[in-house]
Amino acid sequence: MHESTREPGRDEPGAMEELARDPSSRKRFLKMAGGAGAASAFAAFLAACGGNDGGGGGGGGKQTSTAEPSPAGGGANASREPNADPRQGTSDVDILNYALRLEYLDTAFYAAAIESGLFRGRERVMLQRFRENEQAHLKTVRSTIEKLGGRPVARLETKFPMGSRLSVLRLASKLENGGAAAYLGQANRIRSKEVLAAALSIHSVEARHAATVDGLLGLPPAPQGSFALPLTMEEVLGETQRFVAS
Repeated sequence: MHESTREPGRDEPGAMEELARDPSSRKRFLKMAGGAGAASAFAAFLAACGGNDGGGGGGGGKQTSTAEPSPAGGGANASREPNADPRQGTSDVDILNYALRLEYLDTAFYAAAIESGLFRGRERVMLQRFRENEQAHLKTVRSTIEKLGGRPVARLETKFPMGSRLSVLRLASKLENGGAAAYLGQANRIRSKEVLAAALSIHSVEARHAATVDGLLGLPPAPQGSFALPLTMEEVLGETQRFVAS
């Protein structure tokens, strides 16, 4: 990646704001982030930030300025964070360490699910692949924190209920849908384009995991309809704290 990992100053716009209003910058970013595959994830992030492209249009998909508004109300309100201005408050390292906590939980959960003996055949293979994905996410998030000069949070000790196949799949659904919503919730707060690109790629995989597990449970692949709802740090950490043993 050629984008600088230095965090912009407080008076500079966040990555989403800059990309939404600058088509040429957006085109370069999407190419760096993975081309067409990144465009759909970027559209989801932009919708979570309110669907306002700042008049730039384009971006590898339909113009989001005329799209149906997100259920959360659009703009900074869509993230429902107390301080959604990316130039204030939470830093990229803070956001990455938040993501790292979630990746610790996900990798530990899939390890426990595999070791539970509740899954066989294709479902066991699926869980193993999901765990590999989460381990790759964890490695990427940790290395990005270190590149920014930050200190990764320590690995968590976890505990997960492994009562039955169905209960474990339901928990997987909650974790994966929550993880995708967590990344959406930080979209408007990220300053570095490199961090945003990593968040886009991880979010899209978490969403695919969620859709796959929801399919096994007989749930719709898009349970929230046309627009995914973001969650705040407080909401996500409050929900996942019960799985932290120490």
